[in-house]
Amino acid sequence: MSRLDKARNLHDFEALGRRHLPRPLFGYIANSAEEGHTHAANRRCFDQFGLMPQALVDVSYISLQTELWGETYRAPFGIAPMGISALSAYRGDIVQARAAAREGVPMILSGSSLIPLEEVLLARVERAGYKKLVITVDYPVPPNSDNNRKSGFSSPLRPSLRLALDGITRPRWLFGTFLHTIYYHGMPHFENNYATRGIAVMSKNVNRDFSGRSHLQWEYLERVRALWPGKLIVKGILNPADAKRVEALGGNAVIVSNHGGRQLDYSPAALEALPGVVDAVEHIPVMIDSGFRRGTDVIKALALGAAFVFIGRPMNYAAAVAGEAGVRHALNLVKEELARDLALMGVTDITHLGREHLIDRRTEAFAKPF
Repeated sequence: MSRLDKARNLHDFEALGRRHLPRPLFGYIANSAEEGHTHAANRRCFDQFGLMPQALVDVSYISLQTELWGETYRAPFGIAPMGISALSAYRGDIVQARAAAREGVPMILSGSSLIPLEEVLLARVERAGYKKLVITVDYPVPPNSDNNRKSGFSSPLRPSLRLALDGITRPRWLFGTFLHTIYYHGMPHFENNYATRGIAVMSKNVNRDFSGRSHLQWEYLERVRALWPGKLIVKGILNPADAKRVEALGGNAVIVSNHGGRQLDYSPAALEALPGVVDAVEHIPVMIDSGFRRGTDVIKALALGAAFVFIGRPMNYAAAVAGEAGVRHALNLVKEELARDLALMGVTDITHLGREHLIDRRTEAFAKPF
């Protein structure tokens, strides 16, 4: 049985990633802030909504196609931005971009990519240039790093005997990702955080320079809007009032996100915050990430008004375990779950989902439709 045969859903990729990756790298990907309450809430929140099926509907054809700004995608979800993906998988950002393109879904490239933006999106740059800019606004200061320190992760990585032993005991990663990268491309650097090339990913200096973010405010976003001619998407929105301000200054979309529970512990679960943000804006699409693992999760977000869903950690694990084939397999697992779940609900088109397809279990002793 191949490793991909063992991955029957996105949860399985986490177990495979744990075995494949050195402890510090797995710890970085899986990390959540402090006590992990927000991370756990992201998953618990899906339990607050049930799905209402309808019978005797011809479901011999199910459409997952979703249109956004004139572009048609084969499914209503894509890959969320994740930093240092090229350290957990060989050329990880390129692997994810290629898999997303071949499966007809979008991928957001992290500013903390270890591969220059031009290499990952070269074809797009040559054809028409960048068209969509995502600004993440929920990182004014670095989060508490105690859980990363427990797993042995630092940024950049500090060479140590423990790190060497972690690598040696995981030869697939050591030879297939790290040494393969060193041989063909040299030591990875933080390529996109600054106007010039950043520091190496492995260094005795373990403090990345995130200074300068703490003073950012709405005037900065207004200046970005004035200078950037393409679509401006603001990620990290939980407060409906913030969503209104994004719309007012000319933003083209918001992404409801708590950074996968990696930033502020006890912040709202993303799905919990979604309805308020959807109701707050009038003319821009609302997207969402943080905690999505199943087709039913995607369905619940779309029924609550999300225009698109992004999935993070599982795609990173999939790339680490099996490269582009792993990411394509992960994407197809979600597509298959979506199509099956919609058929069981009696819904033939993903764009037909609405709050009438949900059962609200948040406030009543007995479940009832919206």
